[in-house]
Amino acid sequence: MAENTALTRDSVIIYSGGLDSTTLLYEEQKRIALAVTFDYGSNHAAHEIACAQLHCERLGIEHLVIDLSFMKHYFNSSLLSGAEAVPDGHYDDENMKSTVVPFRNGIMLSVACGFAESRGLKRVLIANHSGDHAIYPDCRPAFVAAMNNAMREGTYADVTLAAPYTNLSKAEIVRRGTQMGIDYGQTYSCYKGGQYHCGTCGTCSERKEAFLEAGLPDPTTYV
Repeated sequence: MAENTALTRDSVIIYSGGLDSTTLLYEEQKRIALAVTFDYGSNHAAHEIACAQLHCERLGIEHLVIDLSFMKHYFNSSLLSGAEAVPDGHYDDENMKSTVVPFRNGIMLSVACGFAESRGLKRVLIANHSGDHAIYPDCRPAFVAAMNNAMREGTYADVTLAAPYTNLSKAEIVRRGTQMGIDYGQTYSCYKGGQYHCGTCGTCSERKEAFLEAGLPDPTTYV
């Protein structure tokens, strides 16, 4: 039985420790051989990494933290510039574009693809969802399709990209995770990076609305 379980572990997941990727971690846990968290110098990196380590230990999944700190030094984004730079609002507001980290998912997927081929794995998982589409170009269906093609063409192992939440809302993701018994109080999303979620930045606003729309209690501690 153990040998058969090992054979199914064919995937690498890009895992932030946030709500969406934690749901995907639990949903795909039997196939995940490696979870990779990227530290690109964001305001909220330390809290996300702590959550990611907790859940990977709980599920017995190998977890690596990869340093991409060069992005903080050379890329422009309010997520890399301190809490005071992060705007309040919703993702469909024009000012939310300042939270884009240029080609972040493209960079992370490229590294994860290299891990997959190096380890003889077949899939890379990412937990982008429909709420990201408004301002994040590297979360949209066309980008996912293009990266899947690039990964297959650029590897001997025909590594593929799986993004099963691309067309799901965050509320739908919350419902899935709740059915699996995930404690979302042990996930972190806030762009400002404080001890508690600010409740007003784009990702906090979306998080609150997801639980409300799903009709579920929100376990998040807000300021």
